[in-house]
Amino acid sequence: MSSSSVNHISQPCIYGHFVSSTTERKSRLMKWLSKFFKGGSSNSRGQQSQFLGDENMSWRAPARSVDDNSRTSKEKEELDRAIALSLAEDVKKPKGYRWRTDQDEDLARSLQDNSNSSSYAPSYAPWEYNSNSYRKCSGCYKDIISGNYMGCMGTFFHPECFLCRACGVPITEYEFSLSGNNTYHKSCFKEMTHPRCEVCHQFIPTNGAGLIEYRCHPFWSQKYCPAHENDNTKRCCSCERLESRNARYMSLGDGRSLCLECMESAIMDTGDCQPLYHSIRDYYEGMNMKIDQQVPMLLVERHALNEAIEGEKHGLHHMPETRGLCLSEEQTVTSILRRPRIGGRGLIGIRTHPQKLIRRCEVTAILVIYGLPRLLTGAILAHELMHAWLRLKGYRNLSPEVEEGICQVLSHMWLESEVMPGSRNMASTSTASSSSTWSSSSKKGGKSQAESKLGEFFMHQIAHDASPAYGGGFRAAYAAVNKYGLRSTLEHIRLTGSFPL
Repeated sequence: MSSSSVNHISQPCIYGHFVSSTTERKSRLMKWLSKFFKGGSSNSRGQQSQFLGDENMSWRAPARSVDDNSRTSKEKEELDRAIALSLAEDVKKPKGYRWRTDQDEDLARSLQDNSNSSSYAPSYAPWEYNSNSYRKCSGCYKDIISGNYMGCMGTFFHPECFLCRACGVPITEYEFSLSGNNTYHKSCFKEMTHPRCEVCHQFIPTNGAGLIEYRCHPFWSQKYCPAHENDNTKRCCSCERLESRNARYMSLGDGRSLCLECMESAIMDTGDCQPLYHSIRDYYEGMNMKIDQQVPMLLVERHALNEAIEGEKHGLHHMPETRGLCLSEEQTVTSILRRPRIGGRGLIGIRTHPQKLIRRCEVTAILVIYGLPRLLTGAILAHELMHAWLRLKGYRNLSPEVEEGICQVLSHMWLESEVMPGSRNMASTSTASSSSTWSSSSKKGGKSQAESKLGEFFMHQIAHDASPAYGGGFRAAYAAVNKYGLRSTLEHIRLTGSFPL
């Protein structure tokens, strides 16, 4: 399983600034101002309305006092105290909050200046109401007249309009994630972008370099933490997928486990496998490659297959685990007579029977390990039957790459006929210059989508095998059959012991 490292860089989090209305603060300040101007002269020159900030509050602009010395020092102190209290409240607010507007600060400075002069009228032109001066909320597109609002990306929002793009809930945290013009809760953004392990269902942790490192199956795209390769997590012996924490794999009792998807079509005993075996023999006959001899086929346990391999003088077994064998020697093999039943998380009640195999031709028997799905069992049978055909037809001393390669081609062709009926069949039976023909050799039909996907995976396994004999041999044989046809390729192998170029 190849590992893949991904440098996952999350979007930067922006600090949201909540801006409150100045209503409460200005009201307090106005009380002090009212008290301050209460003793002013009643002979004013006129009345002016002043709009303070976001509120439509008005107050009378005081006229110039007749007696500049009429203001007492006590009133000056009270004014200074009012301004100081207003400024002190802002200092106490948490970082990121702002209660005063720019107009508040200008007004405070102006009043402070006026408190030290003889003029009590504002030194600047009165601020006039303008409906276009209100900020627009970028969420609801309405004016922000009063109350809290916040600024982000050069725009403004009501707090209830500043929403997470993923969940639609208002963002109230100090930090949030930004992707393009879309805002997200940090937790929502992580859920969207940070991969989860499909085994333990946790976020895949970062490695020592700060990168998110995970394993990914090349066919199923199952992502999982690297630790699961060494923590005894079960792996299906058929499809290679790891067992998820919320799934259940069946134990076959010999160290192998089977996922429930593969279990649905698993073949468990020799009797169940006979119809499939004869259908594949018919497939060979349909390509003018009939096997006349009646070669026995047995479904066996794992240890029985391993014992048969040890007793076989000839044979090539380059795969990590051998799942089939074309037997040439006389042996006594224990086959599965009755299929086991499910008990708990494993199979129980398996019944075996020892069988003496007598050599009557170049091939004594074909053995296949039990408990595999129908399509995988069939692919193994197609492979082993090609070994039998080569031996029965006098093909001798072939290199591993040639013999295993052409056997893998027949296995791949049979899978293709089952998974994709009507697809191109490379088994041409015409002249040497003819190429492949189109046929529909599958007469089964009715396979589920899951079983068809399994068949595609088994074809993928054959095509991408890394071993020199099975993988390299298949690709060389496939290219030759695709170019010259199966019959011409087999004839070239018989004469030269190699593939045509």
